[in-house]
Amino acid sequence: MDVQLELNKAGGFKNLELLAKQVVEGFIAGMHKSPFHGFSAEFAEHKIYNQGESTKHIDWKLYAKTDRLYTKRYDEETNLRCHLILDNSTSMHYPQTAGTSIDNLNKSAFSALACASLMHILKKQRDAVGLSIYSDAYDFYAPEKGSERHHQMLLSKLSEAVVSQPNSKRTETYTYLHQIAEKIHRRSLIFVFTDMFQTSEEDDRLFEALRHLKHNKHEVVLFHVFDKSTELKFNFDNRPKRFIDVETGEHINLYPNNIKQNYQESVSNYFNSIKLRCGQYRIKYVEADIKKGFNQILTTYMIERQKFV
Repeated sequence: MDVQLELNKAGGFKNLELLAKQVVEGFIAGMHKSPFHGFSAEFAEHKIYNQGESTKHIDWKLYAKTDRLYTKRYDEETNLRCHLILDNSTSMHYPQTAGTSIDNLNKSAFSALACASLMHILKKQRDAVGLSIYSDAYDFYAPEKGSERHHQMLLSKLSEAVVSQPNSKRTETYTYLHQIAEKIHRRSLIFVFTDMFQTSEEDDRLFEALRHLKHNKHEVVLFHVFDKSTELKFNFDNRPKRFIDVETGEHINLYPNNIKQNYQESVSNYFNSIKLRCGQYRIKYVEADIKKGFNQILTTYMIERQKFV
């Protein structure tokens, strides 16, 4: 997909809404025939406007041609509620990058653009969307709404998250997921964007929090965001390097090849354990490699939406 990023002086998105629209349009253009009916919010037919009805769906262009009032009748009228959760901890701002192309985003920017792209679709579907952002604190919460003003506010908060500089502290993801779960009362489709970096001692607490998110019959999708080339495969040239824990500041100096095999095995086992536990708790697990674009995320949304409604 040939999409150019517009950046502001701080290095973040200049026009996140436009970029999200381009991502979605590129995705749809690549689909020969979608089996997901109702996805594009296209109307099936017109019907004559009856006095007293809402004027929201009047086709004014058709009125200009015919001098008669018609309303659009849509293929699907749903009341889907979706809540997006963005982990904006220090580790999500890896790798350090200028962010000059769609293939050169850090995890935070990738997740923000993914959220904005989902929001673009939800807006077209006239569905309600909410947003939570956390780092070393619960930074932002907005309940599910469908207004244009609300949409613009969420886009602004996503853009701010990309250029923020979180403190180098450990992030207790499970704490904020519990707090978010307490705020979402009506059945919703919940998307969580996180790199799942926490200590092994925190794993049980994290999955307990994810289970909490599933209460009230919510559907939860975990997008595991990472840079597969470096964070999983450990593809670095074999020169002396200093690897720094961005949340604790601890570091180690070494030749990458000296630990590459053991690292790959350990991380691969950890990722597999996450998949297994998600399966046990009926949480949808999706790998989100920041170098692979957004098709997997948007396809997942389409599938889950069909199941949800």
